[in-house]
Amino acid sequence: MRIKLDENIPSSLADWLRDASHDADTVHQEGLTGKNDATVWEATQTAGRFFITQDLDFSDLRRFKPGAHHGLLLVRLTEPSRRRLIERVQHLFEKEAVETWWGCTVIVTERKIRVRRHKD
Repeated sequence: MRIKLDENIPSSLADWLRDASHDADTVHQEGLTGKNDATVWEATQTAGRFFITQDLDFSDLRRFKPGAHHGLLLVRLTEPSRRRLIERVQHLFEKEAVETWWGCTVIVTERKIRVRRHKD
């Protein structure tokens, strides 16, 4: 899976994802740190990547309609420490069929996974 991590996701997760056979890069690696959301989103879509973020600005399903992008994972933890964030995303990639999330908007909390798919 081709993945881009937002600047609010620990970059060490990209290494773990690569070790798990994903093509992962980060906003930081591409020199997009501090850029506005529209610029980051455009770069992500141009590169054909699934985007992982904690930024609530990406939660608007009208702007980020499932099926109109390469996929979006919004991680919403009550206490998003670096360790807990990494553990939650690793758990998802180990236990869930994340490859089926391509083109979907996925919202994840400590206990729930909501997958919004494109409706034909």
